[in-house]
Amino acid sequence: TTVTLDAVDLQWAIILQIFMLIWYSPVEHLTVRNLTFRGPLEELTEYAFQPLLSSVEQLISLDGSMKALTLEHVRNKVYYFNQEILYRQFSEMNIANLTIADAYMPHMLCPNRTSSFQCLNFSHNALTDELFQNCGTLVDLKLLILQKNKFESLRKVSFMTSRMKSLTYLDMSNNLLRHDGAGVQCQWAESLAELDLSSNQLVDAVFECLPANVQKLSLRNNQISNVPSGVAELKSLEELNLASNRLADLPGCGGFTSLQFLNVEMNSILTPSADFFQSCPRVRELQAGHNPFQCSCELQAFIRLERRSGGKLFGWPAAYVCEYPEGLRGTELKDFHLSPLACNTTLLLVTALLLT
Repeated sequence: TTVTLDAVDLQWAIILQIFMLIWYSPVEHLTVRNLTFRGPLEELTEYAFQPLLSSVEQLISLDGSMKALTLEHVRNKVYYFNQEILYRQFSEMNIANLTIADAYMPHMLCPNRTSSFQCLNFSHNALTDELFQNCGTLVDLKLLILQKNKFESLRKVSFMTSRMKSLTYLDMSNNLLRHDGAGVQCQWAESLAELDLSSNQLVDAVFECLPANVQKLSLRNNQISNVPSGVAELKSLEELNLASNRLADLPGCGGFTSLQFLNVEMNSILTPSADFFQSCPRVRELQAGHNPFQCSCELQAFIRLERRSGGKLFGWPAAYVCEYPEGLRGTELKDFHLSPLACNTTLLLVTALLLT
Protein backbone atom coordinates (compact mmCIF):
# COMPACT_ATOMS: atom_id res chain seq x y z
CA THR A 1 0.00 0.00 0.00
CA THR A 2 3.04 2.30 0.28
CA VAL A 3 5.65 2.98 -2.41
CA THR A 4 8.70 5.26 -2.18
CA LEU A 5 10.85 6.20 -5.17
CA ASP A 6 14.16 8.03 -4.74
CA ALA A 7 16.44 9.76 -7.28
CA VAL A 8 14.00 9.71 -10.21
CA ASP A 9 15.39 11.42 -13.32
CA LEU A 10 13.09 10.90 -16.32
CA GLN A 11 11.13 12.64 -19.05
CA TRP A 12 7.92 14.16 -17.70
CA ALA A 13 5.79 12.09 -20.07
CA ILE A 14 7.25 8.89 -18.61
CA ILE A 15 6.78 10.14 -15.05
CA LEU A 16 3.09 10.71 -15.77
CA GLN A 17 2.79 7.19 -17.11
CA ILE A 18 4.34 5.85 -13.89
CA PHE A 19 1.81 7.84 -11.84
CA MET A 20 -1.02 6.37 -13.93
CA LEU A 21 0.29 2.83 -13.47
CA ILE A 22 0.50 3.25 -9.69
CA TRP A 23 -2.92 4.93 -9.58
CA TYR A 24 -4.60 1.78 -10.90
CA SER A 25 -2.76 -0.35 -8.31
CA PRO A 26 -3.63 -0.91 -4.60
CA VAL A 27 -1.03 1.71 -3.59
CA GLU A 28 -2.44 4.32 -1.15
CA HIS A 29 0.67 6.39 -0.39
CA LEU A 30 3.21 7.32 -3.07
CA THR A 31 6.35 9.28 -2.17
CA VAL A 32 8.88 10.49 -4.76
CA ARG A 33 12.05 12.15 -3.48
CA ASN A 34 14.77 13.87 -5.50
CA LEU A 35 12.64 14.05 -8.62
CA THR A 36 14.07 15.59 -11.80
CA PHE A 37 11.94 15.82 -14.92
CA ARG A 38 13.35 16.74 -18.29
CA GLY A 39 12.57 16.97 -22.03
CA PRO A 40 13.14 16.61 -24.88
CA LEU A 41 11.41 19.95 -25.22
CA GLU A 42 8.95 18.99 -27.94
CA GLU A 43 7.43 16.35 -25.65
CA LEU A 44 6.37 19.07 -23.21
CA THR A 45 4.54 21.30 -25.66
CA GLU A 46 0.82 21.72 -25.11
CA TYR A 47 0.02 19.74 -28.27
CA ALA A 48 2.15 16.78 -27.20
CA PHE A 49 0.62 16.90 -23.73
CA GLN A 50 -2.95 16.47 -24.94
CA PRO A 51 -3.04 12.65 -25.33
CA LEU A 52 -1.53 12.25 -21.87
CA LEU A 53 -3.77 14.94 -20.41
CA SER A 54 -6.96 13.27 -21.55
CA SER A 55 -5.82 10.01 -19.98
CA VAL A 56 -4.78 11.68 -16.74
CA GLU A 57 -7.98 13.72 -16.50
CA GLN A 58 -9.99 10.51 -16.78
CA LEU A 59 -7.70 8.91 -14.25
CA ILE A 60 -7.88 11.59 -11.56
CA SER A 61 -11.65 11.76 -11.73
CA LEU A 62 -11.93 8.09 -10.70
CA ASP A 63 -12.14 6.84 -7.13
CA GLY A 64 -8.87 4.92 -6.94
CA SER A 65 -6.87 3.60 -4.02
CA MET A 66 -4.51 6.57 -3.88
CA LYS A 67 -4.89 8.70 -0.75
CA ALA A 68 -1.61 10.60 -0.54
CA LEU A 69 1.02 11.81 -3.00
CA THR A 70 4.30 13.35 -1.81
CA LEU A 71 6.87 14.98 -4.10
CA GLU A 72 10.00 16.29 -2.37
CA HIS A 73 13.10 18.01 -3.78
CA VAL A 74 11.79 18.49 -7.31
CA ARG A 75 13.96 19.92 -10.08
CA ASN A 76 12.84 20.92 -13.56
CA LYS A 77 15.30 20.84 -16.46
CA VAL A 78 12.76 22.04 -19.02
CA TYR A 79 12.09 25.77 -18.89
CA TYR A 80 9.88 26.58 -21.87
CA PHE A 81 6.48 24.96 -21.54
CA ASN A 82 3.01 25.86 -20.34
CA GLN A 83 3.28 25.48 -16.56
CA GLU A 84 -0.48 25.87 -16.14
CA ILE A 85 -0.90 22.44 -17.72
CA LEU A 86 1.37 20.97 -15.06
CA TYR A 87 -0.36 22.75 -12.15
CA ARG A 88 -3.78 21.68 -13.39
CA GLN A 89 -2.86 18.00 -13.14
CA PHE A 90 -2.06 18.36 -9.46
CA SER A 91 -4.88 20.75 -8.50
CA GLU A 92 -7.52 18.37 -9.90
CA MET A 93 -6.23 15.19 -8.27
CA ASN A 94 -8.88 13.18 -6.45
CA ILE A 95 -6.82 12.45 -3.32
CA ALA A 96 -6.93 13.54 0.32
CA ASN A 97 -3.29 14.56 0.88
CA LEU A 98 -0.90 16.28 -1.53
CA THR A 99 2.65 17.41 -0.70
CA ILE A 100 4.90 19.26 -3.14
CA ALA A 101 7.91 20.49 -1.16
CA ASP A 102 11.17 22.13 -2.20
CA ALA A 103 10.16 22.38 -5.86
CA TYR A 104 10.67 26.12 -6.61
CA MET A 105 6.93 26.15 -7.40
CA PRO A 106 5.70 29.75 -7.96
CA HIS A 107 1.97 29.07 -8.14
CA MET A 108 -0.81 26.50 -7.84
CA LEU A 109 -4.23 26.66 -9.46
CA CYS A 110 -7.54 26.58 -7.62
CA PRO A 111 -9.41 23.33 -8.43
CA ASN A 112 -12.20 23.75 -10.99
CA ARG A 113 -14.63 21.65 -8.97
CA THR A 114 -15.15 20.86 -5.30
CA SER A 115 -11.90 19.22 -4.23
CA SER A 116 -11.30 16.17 -2.04
CA PHE A 117 -8.10 17.64 -0.61
CA GLN A 118 -7.93 17.52 3.19
CA CYS A 119 -4.23 18.30 3.61
CA LEU A 120 -2.01 20.40 1.34
CA ASN A 121 1.69 20.87 2.05
CA PHE A 122 3.46 23.29 -0.30
CA SER A 123 6.37 24.16 1.98
CA HIS A 124 9.73 25.50 0.75
CA ASN A 125 8.57 26.86 -2.61
CA ALA A 126 8.17 30.31 -4.21
CA LEU A 127 4.44 30.82 -3.65
CA THR A 128 3.10 34.38 -3.23
CA ASP A 129 0.01 36.23 -1.95
CA GLU A 130 -1.94 35.35 -5.10
CA LEU A 131 -2.33 31.71 -4.09
CA PHE A 132 -5.97 30.52 -3.82
CA GLN A 133 -7.43 34.04 -3.84
CA ASN A 134 -11.22 33.83 -4.43
CA CYS A 135 -10.99 30.04 -4.35
CA GLY A 136 -14.21 28.40 -3.18
CA THR A 137 -13.57 24.74 -4.03
CA LEU A 138 -11.32 23.77 -1.10
CA VAL A 139 -14.22 23.35 1.31
CA ASP A 140 -12.95 20.04 2.77
CA LEU A 141 -9.38 21.26 3.38
CA LYS A 142 -8.36 20.91 7.04
CA LEU A 143 -4.57 21.36 7.08
CA LEU A 144 -2.64 23.87 4.95
CA ILE A 145 1.17 24.13 5.26
CA LEU A 146 2.81 27.03 3.41
CA GLN A 147 6.01 27.59 5.38
CA LYS A 148 9.19 28.84 3.66
CA ASN A 149 7.53 30.65 0.74
CA LYS A 150 7.27 34.32 -0.31
CA PHE A 151 4.00 35.52 1.22
CA GLU A 152 4.06 39.19 2.25
CA SER A 153 0.53 40.35 3.16
CA LEU A 154 -1.17 38.93 6.26
CA ARG A 155 -4.45 40.47 5.11
CA LYS A 156 -4.33 38.56 1.81
CA VAL A 157 -3.52 35.35 3.66
CA SER A 158 -6.62 35.85 5.79
CA PHE A 159 -8.80 36.30 2.68
CA MET A 160 -7.21 33.19 1.16
CA THR A 161 -8.65 31.14 4.03
CA SER A 162 -12.04 32.85 4.23
CA ARG A 163 -13.82 30.32 2.00
CA MET A 164 -12.08 27.25 3.41
CA LYS A 165 -14.95 26.19 5.65
CA SER A 166 -13.17 23.18 7.24
CA LEU A 167 -9.68 24.65 7.74
CA THR A 168 -8.40 24.06 11.28
CA TYR A 169 -4.58 24.32 10.92
CA LEU A 170 -2.50 26.85 8.95
CA ASP A 171 1.31 27.08 8.95
CA MET A 172 2.64 30.37 7.49
CA SER A 173 6.01 30.31 9.27
CA ASN A 174 9.24 31.47 7.64
CA ASN A 175 7.68 33.84 5.12
CA LEU A 176 7.91 37.63 4.65
CA LEU A 177 4.59 38.51 6.26
CA ARG A 178 3.80 42.06 7.38
CA HIS A 179 0.71 43.81 8.66
CA ASP A 180 0.67 47.57 9.09
CA GLY A 181 -2.80 47.83 10.62
CA ALA A 182 -4.35 51.26 10.04
CA GLY A 183 -7.86 49.89 10.17
CA VAL A 184 -7.29 47.24 7.48
CA GLN A 185 -9.88 44.49 7.84
CA CYS A 186 -8.94 40.81 7.81
CA GLN A 187 -11.26 37.89 7.17
CA TRP A 188 -10.20 34.45 8.39
CA ALA A 189 -11.90 31.07 8.18
CA GLU A 190 -14.12 30.76 11.26
CA SER A 191 -13.00 27.15 11.75
CA LEU A 192 -9.28 28.03 12.05
CA ALA A 193 -8.06 26.81 15.45
CA GLU A 194 -4.25 26.67 15.11
CA LEU A 195 -2.11 29.30 13.36
CA ASP A 196 1.68 29.43 13.04
CA LEU A 197 3.04 32.88 12.08
CA SER A 198 6.54 32.39 13.47
CA SER A 199 9.66 33.77 11.74
CA ASN A 200 8.04 36.59 9.77
CA GLN A 201 8.27 40.41 9.92
CA LEU A 202 5.25 41.09 12.12
CA VAL A 203 4.99 43.92 14.66
CA ASP A 204 2.43 44.91 17.31
CA ALA A 205 -0.26 45.57 14.68
CA VAL A 206 -0.55 41.82 14.04
CA PHE A 207 -3.02 41.66 16.94
CA GLU A 208 -5.49 43.61 14.79
CA CYS A 209 -5.51 40.79 12.20
CA LEU A 210 -5.95 37.44 13.91
CA PRO A 211 -8.65 34.73 13.59
CA ALA A 212 -11.30 35.21 16.27
CA ASN A 213 -11.59 31.52 17.19
CA VAL A 214 -7.89 30.60 17.23
CA GLN A 215 -6.84 28.32 20.10
CA LYS A 216 -3.11 27.91 19.46
CA LEU A 217 -1.10 30.85 18.10
CA SER A 218 2.64 31.06 17.45
CA LEU A 219 4.23 34.47 16.83
CA ARG A 220 7.72 33.29 17.67
CA ASN A 221 10.69 35.15 16.16
CA ASN A 222 9.00 38.35 14.95
CA GLN A 223 9.43 42.03 15.92
CA ILE A 224 6.68 42.42 18.52
CA SER A 225 7.50 44.82 21.35
CA ASN A 226 4.09 45.09 23.01
CA VAL A 227 0.76 43.29 23.16
CA PRO A 228 -1.78 46.14 22.81
CA SER A 229 -4.55 45.98 25.38
CA GLY A 230 -8.12 46.12 24.13
CA VAL A 231 -7.21 45.32 20.51
CA ALA A 232 -7.50 41.57 20.22
CA GLU A 233 -10.44 39.70 21.74
CA LEU A 234 -9.28 36.11 21.37
CA LYS A 235 -11.56 34.44 23.88
CA SER A 236 -10.71 30.90 22.70
CA LEU A 237 -6.92 31.35 22.78
CA GLU A 238 -5.28 28.74 25.03
CA GLU A 239 -1.63 28.71 23.87
CA LEU A 240 0.40 31.80 22.86
CA ASN A 241 4.05 31.67 21.80
CA LEU A 242 5.82 35.06 21.80
CA ALA A 243 9.38 33.77 22.20
CA SER A 244 12.24 35.58 20.43
CA ASN A 245 10.54 38.96 20.06
CA ARG A 246 11.22 42.38 21.63
CA LEU A 247 8.92 42.33 24.66
CA ALA A 248 10.04 44.37 27.67
CA ASP A 249 7.48 42.89 30.08
CA LEU A 250 4.99 40.07 30.48
CA PRO A 251 1.73 40.73 28.59
CA GLY A 252 -1.57 40.80 30.42
CA CYS A 253 -4.53 38.57 29.65
CA GLY A 254 -7.19 41.23 29.11
CA GLY A 255 -8.11 39.91 25.66
CA PHE A 256 -7.05 36.30 26.29
CA THR A 257 -9.42 35.13 28.99
CA SER A 258 -8.84 31.41 28.26
CA LEU A 259 -5.02 31.53 28.07
CA GLN A 260 -3.32 28.51 29.68
CA PHE A 261 0.20 28.44 28.20
CA LEU A 262 2.42 31.46 27.48
CA ASN A 263 5.96 31.44 26.10
CA VAL A 264 7.97 34.69 26.29
CA GLU A 265 11.47 33.22 26.32
CA MET A 266 14.37 35.09 24.69
CA ASN A 267 12.84 38.57 24.74
CA SER A 268 14.13 41.77 26.39
CA ILE A 269 12.46 41.38 29.78
CA LEU A 270 14.57 42.89 32.56
CA THR A 271 12.06 42.91 35.41
CA PRO A 272 8.88 40.86 34.83
CA SER A 273 5.63 42.06 36.39
CA ALA A 274 4.92 40.25 39.63
CA ASP A 275 1.13 40.45 39.20
CA PHE A 276 1.09 38.25 36.08
CA PHE A 277 -0.78 35.30 37.56
CA GLN A 278 -3.36 37.66 39.07
CA SER A 279 -4.20 39.08 35.65
CA CYS A 280 -3.94 35.63 34.04
CA PRO A 281 -5.59 33.26 36.55
CA ARG A 282 -6.03 30.36 34.09
CA VAL A 283 -2.39 30.17 33.02
CA ARG A 284 -0.94 26.80 34.00
CA GLU A 285 2.51 27.26 32.52
CA LEU A 286 4.67 30.35 31.90
CA GLN A 287 7.92 30.02 29.95
CA ALA A 288 9.89 33.18 30.68
CA GLY A 289 13.46 31.92 30.86
CA HIS A 290 16.50 33.08 28.86
CA ASN A 291 15.67 36.77 29.31
CA PRO A 292 18.29 39.38 30.38
CA PHE A 293 17.01 39.66 33.97
CA GLN A 294 18.17 42.63 36.03
CA CYS A 295 18.67 41.37 39.56
CA SER A 296 17.46 44.22 41.75
CA CYS A 297 14.87 44.87 44.44
CA GLU A 298 12.08 44.91 41.84
CA LEU A 299 12.95 41.36 40.81
CA GLN A 300 12.49 40.06 44.36
CA ALA A 301 8.71 40.17 43.89
CA PHE A 302 8.94 38.00 40.76
CA ILE A 303 11.10 35.47 42.63
CA ARG A 304 8.48 35.30 45.40
CA LEU A 305 5.89 34.81 42.65
CA GLU A 306 7.67 31.63 41.57
CA ARG A 307 7.45 30.25 45.10
CA ARG A 308 3.72 30.88 45.21
CA SER A 309 3.01 29.71 41.66
CA GLY A 310 3.29 26.01 42.44
CA GLY A 311 5.71 25.15 39.64
CA LYS A 312 4.07 27.15 36.87
CA LEU A 313 7.38 28.67 35.76
CA PHE A 314 8.72 26.31 33.09
CA GLY A 315 12.49 25.73 33.16
CA TRP A 316 12.99 27.03 36.71
CA PRO A 317 15.65 27.50 37.98
CA ALA A 318 18.24 26.78 35.23
CA ALA A 319 16.69 29.08 32.57
CA TYR A 320 16.34 32.08 34.93
CA VAL A 321 19.73 33.75 35.36
CA CYS A 322 20.86 37.30 36.20
CA GLU A 323 22.27 39.30 33.29
CA TYR A 324 22.59 42.63 35.13
CA PRO A 325 24.38 44.03 37.10
CA GLU A 326 27.65 42.67 35.81
CA GLY A 327 28.74 41.53 39.26
CA LEU A 328 25.79 39.13 39.48
CA ARG A 329 25.88 37.90 35.87
CA GLY A 330 25.36 34.14 35.72
CA THR A 331 23.70 33.93 39.14
CA GLU A 332 20.49 31.91 39.12
CA LEU A 333 17.48 33.85 40.33
CA LYS A 334 16.84 31.27 43.04
CA ASP A 335 20.23 32.17 44.57
CA PHE A 336 19.71 35.95 44.38
CA HIS A 337 18.74 37.56 47.69
CA LEU A 338 18.71 41.10 49.06
CA SER A 339 17.96 41.96 52.67
CA PRO A 340 14.59 43.61 53.52
CA LEU A 341 16.57 46.65 54.67
CA ALA A 342 18.17 47.13 51.23
CA CYS A 343 14.82 47.02 49.40
CA ASN A 344 12.61 48.98 51.80
CA THR A 345 13.26 52.72 51.42
CA THR A 346 11.20 53.71 54.46
CA LEU A 347 12.90 51.14 56.69
CA LEU A 348 16.29 52.21 55.38
CA LEU A 349 15.58 55.91 56.21
CA VAL A 350 14.30 55.08 59.70
CA THR A 351 17.38 52.94 60.38
CA ALA A 352 19.68 55.71 59.14
CA LEU A 353 17.94 58.28 61.37
CA LEU A 354 18.15 56.01 64.41
CA LEU A 355 21.84 55.40 63.81
CA THR A 356 22.39 59.14 63.37
